[in-house]
Amino acid sequence: MFSGKTEELIRRLKRAKIAKMKVEIFKPAIDVRYDEVKIVSHDESYIHSTPVDHSGKILLMAQDCDVVGIDEAQFFDDGLPDVCEQLACRGIRVIVAGLDMDFMGKPFGQMPFLLAKADYITKLHAICMQCGNIANYSYRKIPNEDRIMLGEKDVYEPRCRRCYQLDGAIS
Repeated sequence: MFSGKTEELIRRLKRAKIAKMKVEIFKPAIDVRYDEVKIVSHDESYIHSTPVDHSGKILLMAQDCDVVGIDEAQFFDDGLPDVCEQLACRGIRVIVAGLDMDFMGKPFGQMPFLLAKADYITKLHAICMQCGNIANYSYRKIPNEDRIMLGEKDVYEPRCRRCYQLDGAIS
């Protein structure tokens, strides 16, 4: 979290639009943190998107486009990697943003499968809020064992491996 994933996704999609490409953007319907329809970064950049409750709907809605953007991929169902593969096989550029690990430091949702099939990967890092080093982990600041818990700075904090381990998050 807080590494600029959504900001980078928005930047790439806006550039595709500048290039006069037909762009479709999707986000999971459960992600209503900033807006029900827009994809919004922590710095309040935004782009209009279509919320979907199942990845299969992306195939139906992305018929005649050049580029498909997908945000918060970790919240999608098991069909997302196949959907992305089908789109790519049609010649559509697919740009996906998501967390690779959950708050327990475990692979998150379909991200490991998407990473394995991706042609290109850009891994962004946040800054550890404890020591200032590169942060790879999302430390949950409040007690809650639910794997999926939407939150922002009040709930999560980026941490490096050392600071994450110091609080007992990795055993």
